[in-house]
Amino acid sequence: MLKVTHLNQYYGGSHILRDIAFEAPAGKITCVLGRNGVGKTTLLKTLMGLVPAKSGGVHFDGVDITRAPSHERVRAGIGYVPQGREIFPRLTVAENLLMGLAACPRGATIAPRVFEMFPVLEQMMGRRGGDLSGGQQQQLAIGRALARGPRLLILDEPTEGIQPSIIKDIERAIRALAAGGDMAILLVEQYYDFARALSDHYLVMERGEIILRGEGKDMDADGAREALAV
Repeated sequence: MLKVTHLNQYYGGSHILRDIAFEAPAGKITCVLGRNGVGKTTLLKTLMGLVPAKSGGVHFDGVDITRAPSHERVRAGIGYVPQGREIFPRLTVAENLLMGLAACPRGATIAPRVFEMFPVLEQMMGRRGGDLSGGQQQQLAIGRALARGPRLLILDEPTEGIQPSIIKDIERAIRALAAGGDMAILLVEQYYDFARALSDHYLVMERGEIILRGEGKDMDADGAREALAV
């Protein structure tokens, strides 16, 4: 579904992403792990076209989208949940979800699985986003990305600042989405146990490079936890 080849990115004279290459297949959860400042969020912003790639390629469903603007990537079927959620606090839950349909033709409706995954959102449709708890806001951010039925879902640290009960809800939702078989999920995460529980494939980044990769079931044996602590 997603193929990244030899991706490089700079901020000024700093080489932030160094020859990044990986694939995220449909029906699988690919986890990217790493400490703060190793380039994980920059990678996602580059994949979404928020930051232009210096060199390398990004292909989605066989199409080269390396130079495509962000809205075209969304139309192609990519959903993005940024770090920090970035919901609209003064808009209602319903209005936030409808923002996820901004790139859709008139008359498009919110995908039913949003409310199947997060029934609390249906109960709070008239409440302002800023009045929700942190965990509910994260569910809303994921729901907004799912509203138009993407084929690739990109999540940037969805467990950050979230209470344990909501983390379990998010874990179940991500697992169910992947089990459907038609969606690829790319998950950036610092919470090791959460990533290990979900990942089919994993990558560990350090200083803009991938230093370790493998199958999720082998993370402990491969020393992924130790690599994150170096």
